[in-house]
Amino acid sequence: MASTRSKLSHGWTFRQQDSQSEDWLYIQRVPTQVHIDLLAHGKIPDPFEDLNERAVQWVGEKSWIYRTSFETPENHARHRHHDLVFEGLDTFATVFLNGTEILKADNMFVSYRVDVAQHLKPSGANDLEIVFESAFLKGRELVKQHSHEHNFLVRQTDVGRLPTRKAQYNWGWDWGPILMTAGPWKPVFLDSYNVRVQDVWARYELSNDLAHCSGSIVVDVAGNLAPEDEIHLGIYNGDTTVFETKVSSGKAGAIEAPFTIDKPNLWYPLGYGAPSRHLLKATVLRKDQGGAAAASLSKSIGFRRAELAQEADAHGKSFYFRINNIDVFCGGACWIPTDSFQAQIPEKRLRDWVALMAESNQVMLRIWGGGVYEHDALLDACDELGIMILHDFQFACGSYPAYDAFLQTFEVEARQNIRRLRTHPSVVAWAGNNEDYQVQEKYKLEYDYENKDPAAWRTSSFPARYIYEHLIPQILSEEDPHVIYHPSSPWGDGKHTTDPTVGDIHQWNLWHGAMHKYQEVDLLGGRFVSEFGMEAFPHLDTLHRMVTDPDQRFPGSMAMDAHNKAIGHERRMMAYVVDNFRLPPAFSLAAYAHLTQMVQAETMRYAYKIWRRDWQGRKCGGVLVWQLNDCWPTISWAVVDYYLVRKPAFYAIARALQPLDVTVMRKMVDWTQTGDWVDENSALKTGQVDQTLHAKEGVFDVWIASSKIEPVDGQVQLRFISIATGQEIREGITQSITAAPNTTTTVLDQQMAPAAIPDSDDPTKPFDMSAYDPYVMHAVLKVGDQVVASDVAWPEPIKFLDLSKRDITFDVTSSSRVTIRVVKPVKGFVFEEKPDVKLDDNGFDLVPGADKVVTVEGMDAKDLKYTFVGATGASLSVSDD
Repeated sequence: MASTRSKLSHGWTFRQQDSQSEDWLYIQRVPTQVHIDLLAHGKIPDPFEDLNERAVQWVGEKSWIYRTSFETPENHARHRHHDLVFEGLDTFATVFLNGTEILKADNMFVSYRVDVAQHLKPSGANDLEIVFESAFLKGRELVKQHSHEHNFLVRQTDVGRLPTRKAQYNWGWDWGPILMTAGPWKPVFLDSYNVRVQDVWARYELSNDLAHCSGSIVVDVAGNLAPEDEIHLGIYNGDTTVFETKVSSGKAGAIEAPFTIDKPNLWYPLGYGAPSRHLLKATVLRKDQGGAAAASLSKSIGFRRAELAQEADAHGKSFYFRINNIDVFCGGACWIPTDSFQAQIPEKRLRDWVALMAESNQVMLRIWGGGVYEHDALLDACDELGIMILHDFQFACGSYPAYDAFLQTFEVEARQNIRRLRTHPSVVAWAGNNEDYQVQEKYKLEYDYENKDPAAWRTSSFPARYIYEHLIPQILSEEDPHVIYHPSSPWGDGKHTTDPTVGDIHQWNLWHGAMHKYQEVDLLGGRFVSEFGMEAFPHLDTLHRMVTDPDQRFPGSMAMDAHNKAIGHERRMMAYVVDNFRLPPAFSLAAYAHLTQMVQAETMRYAYKIWRRDWQGRKCGGVLVWQLNDCWPTISWAVVDYYLVRKPAFYAIARALQPLDVTVMRKMVDWTQTGDWVDENSALKTGQVDQTLHAKEGVFDVWIASSKIEPVDGQVQLRFISIATGQEIREGITQSITAAPNTTTTVLDQQMAPAAIPDSDDPTKPFDMSAYDPYVMHAVLKVGDQVVASDVAWPEPIKFLDLSKRDITFDVTSSSRVTIRVVKPVKGFVFEEKPDVKLDDNGFDLVPGADKVVTVEGMDAKDLKYTFVGATGASLSVSDD
């Protein structure tokens, strides 16, 4: 008899365990978490609004009881096995069935399956109850219990998170609130069966020429198999049968069957080929039932070769990914959980996030180690759209313990999630943790890279090394032997985590640390930049949704500051703004938000373009912005906000990662300190800077970046346009060029830029502002008659420029199309965006003679509002011009 699965998603109630009221409150559905249910009943205010986060902290310090009842399945005696399955319990949970304790859970990342056949009533209703204890309090208890054997050191929020196998961001982070969740956060169901296929996967290798794929299909069967029963295994590509066979063993457990495929359709990353996938299916056939199917399991898989190239070279040791023999520059982003409440994330929302990456030419998503092992829907979307995944194991910013009980629960967690993720071709690599080796460095914990004794690591002051360099590699060798593993992010052969010559780096001397100018990113690169970022406000609509009190809608208000968790955020943000831009006379929330967005977008332009240039010679193998997304409405490093509203930085990344991109870049002339040592012996820099120097002399480069795997013939045109008049100040440059494949190609190198002031070489002549005629450089790349990319280089800093009176006109040719024309160059033109509004470009610069056409979805183009650097207001109407 075929198995039956009864979802236990409805009919649940809950209450606080120690509440004086014993009233049980109805729950809409499971999966759920307690804040979702309390909010639905009006028992708490919305923690995403105003200052409400602080008014719900009590929730995380209480225990909560969830209960439901379900009927014993009819004809249940026909099945030998009846399992209650809890795909995810958050976190410390005791489960009772009909008054009997059947499970004690302590790991949010583990799925629990309990045989309850002996506990079910013969017929009628069965009572299921789950008690969730406070993870916040339990975590602190565990710290006390194990403080004699481990020094718990944490770089973010509460130390109680370290021994607790729960999403670490629930304790709060420097971009997210403290919301200590509890509840059945994944589905609960009753699984009744005689036999079931609990897993199937393909362990394989591709030949060097990619023409042959060979390996084994591994199927794991639970329950009761008769000696004559068979398991049918098949691999299918659409309607085409690629491989089929039958195996038998006569008993449950793992069974392997060899397979070979000639000329397989391979899975490729976005832009490099089709992300081809196959269906892998295992079916148990009962001989005594005429070969009827008793159980089956299907998975979508993809065949590809993934390599991490780490080879000695002129710059140290390379670090880049090679997929199907093609070197891939991994431009992409880091991912945090997309909601503070995991149980309320719809699958469509996860797919929409991945679609945004594809739209912006991003090919890699790094899933950060302080969240969760991500949902299948996210992984499926990455498989489908060709987005590569570097997935952290769930450790972040701490010194984790390695006592026996901790290792035991982690091993279950690791094996379960590796098994779940290993069939996804998008998952090309795992990293052991996020920044835990930086904690080791900060607190000077014991770490001798040359000591290769795992037993000694466990007894050191940095015992988690045992997890990252021994236990995880051992588990992977058994569960997914061909996957790429990197011990940490960042990490490089045991060297300091800031070493730019080896491994990956998290470059936080932008924003944090030394607070370098974003124009200095050429000094800050590494072999693979797996984190860097710049904060920015979201669009006005999102700001209004998170701060509902009109009197609090100004930069630096109490409510606004509560929605930015970054240390020293306003000092850092304002420093970057005033370093580069003029503060508008009318200092409104919208105007300030726009300037912060300009800082973030400019940072993305410089970083992605310059570090992508270092793909030449494989000096830099990838750039991943921190961060793609938010878990609540906030001010953060995200380039797309909680409501999936894109910031201008999102579009800057999209342009910089085009398959063919052109860049014109002026060498920075520092306007706040000398660029070189005044006295090398004293290691002295000074603020005695010549602010006129950038107007007198300058150097610029032009280059093309290509991810194409074939050469492309094109033409680069460069114009020099007066910011004051919109006229060209000198004859332009036109050059035919062949863009080399999968690298960068220099068009112009170290070219002298024209002076923007007469008699620039006369040191005795006072600087005449009335004669100063600064200009932009506008580069265009054409392939045939088509403009495929363009770029604008401005004299820095922008605040020295008068950008008023730009003479902008709009031609709204339809409800979904607007053309923008300018008489004079415009910096940072931005349309205000809202949820469900989609623009094909935003946050761009404009120059005379290059009309900009923008397509609009989700609203009428005539209702668009806009601003730009130097505008008279922050929410100007297209229809008024």
